[in-house]
Amino acid sequence: MTTSVKNNFLPPGLVSNLQEVLLNRKGGSENDPSKSNDESTQPSSSDAVEANSDTECSKPVVLVTNADGIEAPGLNFLVEALVRDGLCNVHVCAPQSDKSVSGHSVTLRETVAVTSAEINGATAYEVSGTPVDCVSLALSGALFSWSKPLLVISGINRGSSCGHHMFYSGVVAGAREALFCGVPSMSISLNWKKDESQESDFKDAVTICLPLINAAIRDIEKGVFPKSCLLNIEIPASPLTNKGFKLTKQSLWRSTPSWQAVSANRHSAGFMSNQQSLGIQLAQLSRDASAAGAARRLTTQRKNVEIESVGVAGKTDFNRVKKYFRLEFVDKDQEGLDEDLDFRALENGFVS
Repeated sequence: MTTSVKNNFLPPGLVSNLQEVLLNRKGGSENDPSKSNDESTQPSSSDAVEANSDTECSKPVVLVTNADGIEAPGLNFLVEALVRDGLCNVHVCAPQSDKSVSGHSVTLRETVAVTSAEINGATAYEVSGTPVDCVSLALSGALFSWSKPLLVISGINRGSSCGHHMFYSGVVAGAREALFCGVPSMSISLNWKKDESQESDFKDAVTICLPLINAAIRDIEKGVFPKSCLLNIEIPASPLTNKGFKLTKQSLWRSTPSWQAVSANRHSAGFMSNQQSLGIQLAQLSRDASAAGAARRLTTQRKNVEIESVGVAGKTDFNRVKKYFRLEFVDKDQEGLDEDLDFRALENGFVS
């Protein structure tokens, strides 16, 4: 792993903890002479079971959410790694479907369904809501036995959240909601490149961000993690060839919104997501099912129009025009940007 820690880029406390974590990952503790001495004083099996139980209860709770949905590889690879490391009790509360550009939206005046999910080693639930719904519900005490985990992690997201994208981003919103609730948080995004990136890049991204997560946990436990702050981590497209960690400033970068007119006979099939298309189909079924009632209402409306036309001509719905549009974000070239801005650092291969 080529990741390096540079003291002029990260806060001193986080640097020292991160260096220690990286050293341990390289096997620095394998040659520790005290390790062999401790082996001679191992407790009995019954004592070990009781000790393991106490240790499990004493582990800090970490909540994981995301915006890509609970089945997304970024979340699953991250949760599996956290469970495997065994440093914390991992709980998951994530959207059941993709909510990538939901921003900081919440679900009001509608019932949210919560279903248990299977993720080995973690207590997991999928929610029919947004990332903010997931975090808000998890921290409310209504779903889990606890109401304040040590840390909330949102990610790993497919696509960067640099610049103004942070305001559209569902993954950042999940971490921001935790911040509003007074819980330390971080969001993690992978700079996904179309036709270049692949699913295994999420595994590499986990390898890169785990030292940061472990360092953040240690800082929180020591009380030195920055207050009223969330850590937004941006991982470059080729995680294992990154140039190191770099503390950056938020840029004003954003993709250019492009609205395209779509013909009426193409809007439902070719240019909509599966969820949108399903919604239209269900709406059509509902309309078909009440066709008789609709016909009766239309007949009544026509009678009313005929009566009113004696005096003032009534307006009907037949003159209304319906159009369809589709929004896409188009990336644009950025020149002359400060090298310490998030977008530029990410494009240059740094973990921002």
